[in-house]
Amino acid sequence: MKILLGQDDVDPNKPDNYGRTPLGGAAYEGHEAVVKILLGWHGIDSDKRYENGGAPLYYAALRGHEGVVKMLLERDDVNPNKQNFLGETPLCCAAYSGHEGVVKIILGRNDVDPSKPDYRGRTPLWWASRRCHAGIRALLQPPESTRTTPGVT
Repeated sequence: MKILLGQDDVDPNKPDNYGRTPLGGAAYEGHEAVVKILLGWHGIDSDKRYENGGAPLYYAALRGHEGVVKMLLERDDVNPNKQNFLGETPLCCAAYSGHEGVVKIILGRNDVDPSKPDYRGRTPLWWASRRCHAGIRALLQPPESTRTTPGVT
């Protein structure tokens, strides 16, 4: 990877015919060493979308790659609330897929919207409940003091 990036004519942001970048592919597969090298490259677009709207963080979260998610979230130029073409955020995907460790990591970033719905109105909590991921559901539920009971004022 380092040898390739040392070539003048290599663009690490260049997508393939499907819009997939080297960073996105490495994030999807969980190749932490490659992700680290690419993130250290000057001019890397660490939040570039694929044709379907998913960005590297989305794919790392979907596949449960905690180390890659951590590396990406350490960057200010990565939007943890970026939605794919269905409106799904990385948190939504991690909740749906049952990746509790990834959910914890994403929730650790202070600019994450844990209630951001997809385009069908489904929130990460909805997906965790639907898929019976009790640990994730517990992480996403609001604290007891902020809950309201329907019909009670």
